[in-house]
Amino acid sequence: MNFYNIGKIVNTQGLKGEVRVNSVTDFPEKRFKVGSTVYAFLANGQNEKLEIDGFRKHKNFILLHFKGKTSINDIEYLKPSQLKISDNELSNDDLKPGEYYYHQIIGLDVYDIDKNHLGTIKDIMSLGPNDVWVVGRDNKKDLLLPKIDQVIKEVDLDNEKVIVELMEGLDDEN
Repeated sequence: MNFYNIGKIVNTQGLKGEVRVNSVTDFPEKRFKVGSTVYAFLANGQNEKLEIDGFRKHKNFILLHFKGKTSINDIEYLKPSQLKISDNELSNDDLKPGEYYYHQIIGLDVYDIDKNHLGTIKDIMSLGPNDVWVVGRDNKKDLLLPKIDQVIKEVDLDNEKVIVELMEGLDDEN
């Protein structure tokens, strides 16, 4: 089973078993809704399946309460831990056309519009208005591609490739 990061438990909140979470998901209301299952990956390498039975926002945090965890003593050991969901919890219904999960993009081969292989997407940087896809290349510095329609022409998940049009200045090594 694959797991995907949705947040980090950074502290406890009060005495009644709530935790403070820094969310890293675009869908906090869906990922942290009451009844959802999440997995806490602890610093000691263990993980624990938890069911959310309380959710609220407070300042810049998500506050969660887990079923069966009624006091601070029941949840103290969870900090710090990464909160993750299993791949069963992912749904493409969450995405708008042209949006993808990072794990779907990383590893795809990148070709220009003339079908020349440029490299493989190795990372995604979130830099405000649009993401930047980092393309690793043999014997060249990484190519940085902004996720905009003028550059990213086609994403073909079935064939694991991306077609791009390199605008002037994007690839100084050509």
